[in-house]
Amino acid sequence: MFASPRPTVRRRALAAAGTAAALALTLTACGSSNDESSSMPGMDHGAKPSASVSATASPSMGDMPRMDHMAAGDGLSDTKDGYRLTSTDTTLMAGKPAAYRFAVTGPDGKPVSAFAVDQTKRMHFYAIRSDLTGFQHIHPTMAADGTWTAALDTLAPGAWRMFASFTPNSGVGKETAFVLSRTVTVPGTETKTPLPAAAQTTEADGYTVTVKGEPMAGMAHPLTVTVTKDGKPVTDLEPYLDTYAHLTAFHEGDTAFAHLHPTTKVNGGHGGPELSFNAELPTSGNWRLFLQFQTGGKLHTAALTLHVG
Repeated sequence: MFASPRPTVRRRALAAAGTAAALALTLTACGSSNDESSSMPGMDHGAKPSASVSATASPSMGDMPRMDHMAAGDGLSDTKDGYRLTSTDTTLMAGKPAAYRFAVTGPDGKPVSAFAVDQTKRMHFYAIRSDLTGFQHIHPTMAADGTWTAALDTLAPGAWRMFASFTPNSGVGKETAFVLSRTVTVPGTETKTPLPAAAQTTEADGYTVTVKGEPMAGMAHPLTVTVTKDGKPVTDLEPYLDTYAHLTAFHEGDTAFAHLHPTTKVNGGHGGPELSFNAELPTSGNWRLFLQFQTGGKLHTAALTLHVG
């Protein structure tokens, strides 16, 4: 005769019940955590910043975008979840302004024309050369057929990567943030600029920007940015793109992209001197930070190298 299978069944049932209980406890603990890092507010060696400021910026800034709405990944692909960044431009002329034309197609292969507003804009566009020089942050214009045009400033010869940051306002990707990119070549004799060493301070237009923090790859870590001028704290930072400062980072070697929202909320027409950011940089190594801030109606761009362990 065969032995009864019931004891084995009982043991399996008890083990399953124990596993379920442990899982329930784990989910309860995760759901009850108060993750302050998910509520974030927004640095050339040789970069020229975007010349214009949004005319649609609301005087009442409200709540800052949440980190869980930020795009996942490093932006180094032209396609994600069925969305694709398309362009026929593979080369651009050196030494003069250029127009880069592109479109975003959805999972159905058709151009997307409905985009959600993020930090007062429906599309944020970034250009960076392979040596992390020439940073440009542009807000392109869209035609009725879904074709975007980014008006680029003068480009130096070399390999460039063009990033499009957007959130569809319809379809399967609605409310999902994406960063996609393509590369272009600017013909001519390329002179590469060595990446400046990691440093805590940098100068831009007479302002001194100091960054404090020691981020680790793949971990959320606070960064504190202080802006001074002539040794005095700067307290007249103006709202720019729903924040007092906009922070973008690119990784040395592969130009991987990261956008960091500040945790300092806009409260009135003037801010500073200290701003807080949440740094969650996915890869170790050197990152070039570009901090954009505005005073007296003028946009400034400060850049420094941050080492991530």
